[in-house]
Amino acid sequence: MKRTKLDKKADFLGVVDRGENLALMEPLVLSSDSHYRSELADLAFELTARSAALRSSLPGGIRTALADLVRKMNCYYSNLIEGHNTHPIDIERALSNDYSKDKKKRDLQLEAKAHVTVQSWIDSGGLSERAVTKNGILEIHRRFCENLPEDLLWVEDSRSNEREQVIAGELRRHDVKVGKHLAISPGAVPRFLDRYEQIYSKLSTSETLLAVAAAHHRLLWIHPFIDGNGRVARLVSYAQLLEILNTGGIWSVARGLARNESDYKQHLMACDQERINDWDGRGNLSEEALAKFTKFFLLTCLDQVKFMENLVQSERLRERILLWAEEESRIDRLLPNAGAVLEAVLYRGELTRGDVPRIIGLGERQARRVVSELIQRGVLASASDRAPLHLAFPAALASRWMPGLFPDAPAS
Repeated sequence: MKRTKLDKKADFLGVVDRGENLALMEPLVLSSDSHYRSELADLAFELTARSAALRSSLPGGIRTALADLVRKMNCYYSNLIEGHNTHPIDIERALSNDYSKDKKKRDLQLEAKAHVTVQSWIDSGGLSERAVTKNGILEIHRRFCENLPEDLLWVEDSRSNEREQVIAGELRRHDVKVGKHLAISPGAVPRFLDRYEQIYSKLSTSETLLAVAAAHHRLLWIHPFIDGNGRVARLVSYAQLLEILNTGGIWSVARGLARNESDYKQHLMACDQERINDWDGRGNLSEEALAKFTKFFLLTCLDQVKFMENLVQSERLRERILLWAEEESRIDRLLPNAGAVLEAVLYRGELTRGDVPRIIGLGERQARRVVSELIQRGVLASASDRAPLHLAFPAALASRWMPGLFPDAPAS
């Protein structure tokens, strides 16, 4: 983010609105006669079907555990796009208030914790039907920034070395230039967000799915905040997909965007460009570029659903988890009957503590020891001492249980 010379005018006169026409942001959705529509509709249909099939294939307890891991994964990849590398293991530690002694690493852990906290709020329905509203967007930014450490709430102009504090939930007060894109004047931001909400909040479900990529880019094009726009835009897209497809939070597009970061950013820059000619739509911005980004976005979503499908196939997941339990028992890091308990949880989705003695063929005291050990290892969890047990996916075991979900942690 770079501030421009126009900032000086804003500094002296307050927030400036240069009266930009709302049509500068058009098209907000692809036209009905776009030659991409048929192909994109097919991709949207396949994504809807496969996402629903993935969710329905998993027991409730497994979905809950997987969604918890995906929150950490989503945070990791979204922050990675911003150049902040905080591994999910360190994110998990931060969620347990276990922070690095190194201040920079600790700050990044706190940043990641803030991101996961916001996504947890979204997953619990906090943003229901508000993902593309101005108030919803402001609340995402506020909730994220109010939990950031002080050092991460300042942005600096590399040319002037001026520093400005980021205020949680506050729209920018200065002009900014991102790459070649000079964003609209700060005073115009509320008007453009109102238009954004007006269009994207009233689409049908099928049209909303086709417009998620467009909404993603147009929010970045408006650039409402002095900092944090990328994370907010990806959380908005996450919330839209969560609601449209009822994903259950068990997959995320952020992983695919980060793994194809160069293409992602190239598409965003292409969408900033004005239309080329009369064959390129009727709006100010290129419809061709928007259609290509929509295709890229839907294909990226599909790729992530397919990846998860392969990862959580019941037999393969069972084999990986039970092999781990067998190896841990062999070196006396787990009691011998632990695998039987894990297998029962995998089959049922959740397990009452009263069922454990019968499953392992031992008394209640030994059963409590097995359960306690599995909870301490972070592979079983429950809401209380009397609540059912369900599987957990600790980040430290992801390389064994969920290979490829994210890179192995670097050596400490």
